[in-house]
Formats: sequence, C-alpha cells, structure tokens
Amino acid sequence: MLNTRLFATYVAFMTLVVVASNFLVQFPLPGSIAGMQLGDLLTWGAFTYPAAFLVTDLTNRQFGPKIARRVVVCGFVVAVVISIMVATPRIAIASGSAFLFGQLLDISVFNRLRRQRWWRAPLAGSLFGSALDTAIFFSLAFAPIFAFIGPNDPFALASSPILGILTTEAPRWISWTLGDLVVKILVGLVLLLPYGALMTVLKPMPGAPGARV
Repeated sequence: MLNTRLFATYVAFMTLVVVASNFLVQFPLPGSIAGMQLGDLLTWGAFTYPAAFLVTDLTNRQFGPKIARRVVVCGFVVAVVISIMVATPRIAIASGSAFLFGQLLDISVFNRLRRQRWWRAPLAGSLFGSALDTAIFFSLAFAPIFAFIGPNDPFALASSPILGILTTEAPRWISWTLGDLVVKILVGLVLLLPYGALMTVLKPMPGAPGARV
C-alpha cells in the first residue's frame, strides 16, 4: 500500500509540474533589467519545469529506472490530457514530446551514474534531459516549420535582439530557448539541495538498484 501511495504521489507531483509549466510557458516575463526586455528572454514556465527532473530522480533513486519510467509515462498521459484544456494543442504536443524524451534521457543518465557521488547522477541527468527537452519543446512549439501542428505565434516569431542584449536579431523564440536552458541549469543546481535533503528520508526500497546513491 505504501508503494502504491508513493507511486501515486510521484505521478501527482509530476502532473502538477508539467501542467503548470505548460500554462506558464505562454506568458513571457514582464519588465526589464538594465535595459534588457525580460519578455524577449524568458517565460514563467522556465522556473517551474525543472522540478519534473527532481521528481523523476527521486523516483529513480527510490524505486529504480523501471518504476521511474512508469511515473514518467503516467505523468505524460495525464499531463497531456489536462494540458490540452489549459494550453493550446500545439503547446500540449510540444510539451508532451519534450517531456517524454527528456525525462527518459534523464533516467538513463541517472542510472549510469547512480553509484558515483550523490550529486553527479541527478545533476548530469537533469542537464542532459533539460538540453534535449528544451530543444524539442521550443522547436515544436514555435518554429515555423512545425506550423502543421498548430498556428504560429506572431510574438514568438517576431525578431528581437538575441537574449535581449546582443546586436544580432533572431526570432524571439530562439532567445526563449537559450534563456530557458540557462534557467533550467541554474534551477537544476538549486534543486540539488532538496534532493540531498530528501535522500535521508526517501531511501531505496528493498530490491531497488542504487542503494549506495
């Protein structure tokens, strides 16, 4: 019963993170810093999505890669269905595809490094997973070549200085991609703190790999 409850809890947290991120990614940050327009650089979703990697890594540590993949698949199905109701279908498809492949890569990298120092597996997994997730999501969600999934976003396609500070201009979604990845890396580093703290509470279950993580 405890395992079932924990599994359901992980799926619920995963669903919450993905649905919230799918909704928030539609809203660029307002305001500016040092003349840099934040809306040209980031969306609110960049700050919430990295928590999905924390959920995956904790599941992987406690139950192993097999159960972690189940949590990812369950979270993927539930989140996509709900996301269609809170975001555009194109955003939902892009998010679902990016989430699935990014999380599965995170699980694979984590599993390879799980017996090394405690921070290496979650950090490397989140970095590689975030890079793949970011590339897939922003390409499918905003690149004109994928307009067959859904209508293009004029604001995302409008030219603006890269990262809001360079003289070279590019479609705004390019800066969102770069900014999103930087934030995910920074948030991934910060999330090592709760991961390390929860290691003493969420110990590997009997029979699960990685008892020395």
